Amino acid sequence: MNAAAGGGRIDVSGAAAGSGAAGVGHPARRPAAPDPTLEEYLAYVEFERTLSPNTVAAYRRDLARFAAFLAAAAPPRSVLQAGDDDVYRYFAGPGGDGATTSVARRMAAVRGLYRYLVRERGLVTDPATRLQTPRHPQPLPRVLGVDQVEQVLRGVPSEGALAERDLALFELLYGCGLRASEVVTLRLADIDLEGGLVRCLGKGDKERVVPLGSYAAAAVGRYAAHGRRLLAGRRRYDELFLNARGAPLTRQGLDFVLRRALKRVGLEGKASAHTFRHSFATHLVEGGADLRSVQEMLGHSDIATTQIYTHVTADHLREVFFSTHPRARRRKGGQGGQGGGAGSAGGPGKATE
Repeated sequence: MNAAAGGGRIDVSGAAAGSGAAGVGHPARRPAAPDPTLEEYLAYVEFERTLSPNTVAAYRRDLARFAAFLAAAAPPRSVLQAGDDDVYRYFAGPGGDGATTSVARRMAAVRGLYRYLVRERGLVTDPATRLQTPRHPQPLPRVLGVDQVEQVLRGVPSEGALAERDLALFELLYGCGLRASEVVTLRLADIDLEGGLVRCLGKGDKERVVPLGSYAAAAVGRYAAHGRRLLAGRRRYDELFLNARGAPLTRQGLDFVLRRALKRVGLEGKASAHTFRHSFATHLVEGGADLRSVQEMLGHSDIATTQIYTHVTADHLREVFFSTHPRARRRKGGQGGQGGGAGSAGGPGKATE
């Protein structure tokens, strides 16, 4: 971990450490009281911007570490007293450690805090205006082939309440492209089997309606009518998916169910719940669906987020081209078969189209 200004540093728990830190011969410090300024901003992003609980929790940790860094400086200062040099030193030090995505999130938290303070508290100068979010390559999403998805679905046992639940889960993940958090919070009332629609609540509490295919509708209908009743017993829950004890299925429970299903068919470690969502979108684009429709079904606020699936399908098209076109098939030596070489129909040194 890089040294912070004034000889202090930030440990992984977010507490400031320095010359006065707890250690041998020093009594442990009491945890610092919550900063009212930070609490005010966090309440704003939670209730007005309706950021997800996970994002709010991450921002809370990030801003607490930033505040601890400022408190350990010489002289100590609050977030309201910080200047652009303080912000720069923080991100040149402990705030810049770790994965690029983590640094980008910390910058978003600090930048958002000061924009709020300028707008709502009359802070004269925004010390975070010079922050530049680090760029990081966006990896292509991992997807399953259609045959692999079918393999997972066929591997679900044919009988039993849990088997009916698991099949309905996987059909919704793949057939509707739902996020893991969306599928575990689905309610019975959110499913319209007759109309073939699913209503779900996505990021930022944004509601969207997604078409429900015939296979997914059949699986969900069978589970709701039979398997769910067996799992619920006399309990009454609004949530559609229940665990073996009859309580609502959690995100962790979904991960366990999926790992077990993947292991059953020899695909252990090959996919997550989000992989089914990626596969849903990729297979739609491969089948000719327009990006705007895919964007609506996925619940993306920006179509640029959806465009990544065009890169996935471009790789797929390239592979199809090289494996099927007579003038593009790869040679056994690993080279692509290119027209225009010596001995080709185009003659020596002559390119062909």
